[in-house]
Amino acid sequence: MTQDISQDKKKVVLSGIRATGNLHLGNYYGALNKFVRMQDDYDCRFFIADLHALTTHPDPAMLHSNVKSILAEYLAAGLDPEKNILYVQSDVPEISEMYLLMNMHAGIGELMRTASFKDKARKALGIAPKSGEDEEEIEKEICGNQTNKSVNAGLLTYPTLMAVDILIHHADFVPVGKDQEQHLELTRRFGRRFNSFYKTDYFHEPVNFNFGSHAVKVPGLDGSGKMGKSEGNCIYLIDDEKTLRKKVMRAVTDQGPQQPNSTPTEPIQNLFTLMELVSEPSTLQHFKQAYADCSIRYGDLKKQLAEDILKVTLPIRERILDLRDNDEYLSKVVRRGAEQAREVAAKTLREVREIMGIRKF
Repeated sequence: MTQDISQDKKKVVLSGIRATGNLHLGNYYGALNKFVRMQDDYDCRFFIADLHALTTHPDPAMLHSNVKSILAEYLAAGLDPEKNILYVQSDVPEISEMYLLMNMHAGIGELMRTASFKDKARKALGIAPKSGEDEEEIEKEICGNQTNKSVNAGLLTYPTLMAVDILIHHADFVPVGKDQEQHLELTRRFGRRFNSFYKTDYFHEPVNFNFGSHAVKVPGLDGSGKMGKSEGNCIYLIDDEKTLRKKVMRAVTDQGPQQPNSTPTEPIQNLFTLMELVSEPSTLQHFKQAYADCSIRYGDLKKQLAEDILKVTLPIRERILDLRDNDEYLSKVVRRGAEQAREVAAKTLREVREIMGIRKF
């Protein structure tokens, strides 16, 4: 869909990234560079999701360090605190209270059926997925687990917290990947349910944001799947030159094309996809042609790819290093962001409490 920004009042865009480690090339091309393009035309609110991180990464020392790193990476990538509201999720306590209230309208069954909960619960419990199992079998696996491992309740209600992040700002657009589309649909469902139960039209329905093109899927270096922290196949924005070159040179390839005009295997297509993002079109065409005529040398391909990635990441890395140790500036940015976010959130929470009948005498 194409978004209309012709009205005087800018549409509200909201998004956040979990505080679970440094940001990588997938985060940059999948989200950050899009955020930068939005900030002049939309009312943008971008946050660091430290409460969401507690569902799987509760280490207190690492949590604070991750929040600080992601804030520096947001700024280094080009997000301007003068144009956006940049804040830490836990700095807005209204979110936590509204999370409690919204959970009163969320069903256990619908939360347990979310794909992300089932996947993460199984991972936490060490349960391998089985083909062809139905919902009841899955719930029995999770609820009947007899090991000393457990799944925290926050993982189950993750979609409710995400819904509150969005609804508390009355966001119009929420840029999400395919793996988060189910959560966005739950957000719309919770908003409709609230409106129906209290006979109001208080919440409107947010939609996914796109630029009129397919979502970018940045592949990892392991030959399959997308780039992700948990997969260990990332190029981080903070990687130094030596580390980055070593990672790219170790990327999975194959034995090479066996006959002219062969279709590239998945590992090679992944490298071409990365090259589409960072290299000149003529460079990509050169290596595709070399693959087609069976003259390609993967070592040369990787060296060129590393060189082109460094042109993107090294300037960002330099800004990250400058910002990361500037505690005074980082603190100023998040204090201001929290004030701005709380002003919006407090109004929404006050009105939600009133609608629900939570009123002072």
